[in-house]
Amino acid sequence: MQYKIATLALGTALALAATTGAHAGNATPNDIRIGGYFVHFDSSATDFTGPYTVPGLNASINNATTLYLGYVRTLSRHFAVELAFGWPPVTHAVARGPAAVGSVPYNGQKIASVRWLSPTALLEYNFFSPDAHWRPFVGVGVNYTYFYDRRITPAGEAVVGGPTSVSMPSSVGPAVTAGFTYRFNQRWHMVASYSVAQVNSRLTTDTAGVFRTSSVHFWPNAVVLSVGYSFGF
Repeated sequence: MQYKIATLALGTALALAATTGAHAGNATPNDIRIGGYFVHFDSSATDFTGPYTVPGLNASINNATTLYLGYVRTLSRHFAVELAFGWPPVTHAVARGPAAVGSVPYNGQKIASVRWLSPTALLEYNFFSPDAHWRPFVGVGVNYTYFYDRRITPAGEAVVGGPTSVSMPSSVGPAVTAGFTYRFNQRWHMVASYSVAQVNSRLTTDTAGVFRTSSVHFWPNAVVLSVGYSFGF
């Protein structure tokens, strides 16, 4: 269901961009952008629950830096649709809680890793004239996050008692952004933005049929610095 919702949202944004762009003419260029994604996770998680689980076991999410890719379709003098992507980074979960589980060190250990693909569709309002060098903007939209390549580290397996698989369902949630564009000339510009998305999932581990779970709220706060090229005049 979440995948269908995200696909519908992204498809609607693309259809709107294509339809409006057809009427916009050469006065409304489109942009491709590349740069850096600097993600800070304001994360929280519930304590792990399940059989043979020591009370107070928890985890936090390490920050990540990755490549940003963006496509911006101009709708009018002030409105645009941005499709933002990040190259899927490896993100680590760090154990929080007791110093040790039995004789195994726990607190501060990297216990799991995951890659995530997280496209975001944003409807943005740009202030000032399209000819202005500086243009602040704000935007709202939807984020879809797909988790894959989920792994337990050797330290994590030592805590849970052996080889373990991890599952994490996908997430669909709202996203907001604010930033500014500085245009060097008709073709080239730079962009700085700050975005927040709601990303929730439920981490489930399976150790020889023993299941343990934790609800994870990621709340990624992303700073993007990028350069862009405009075309379609």
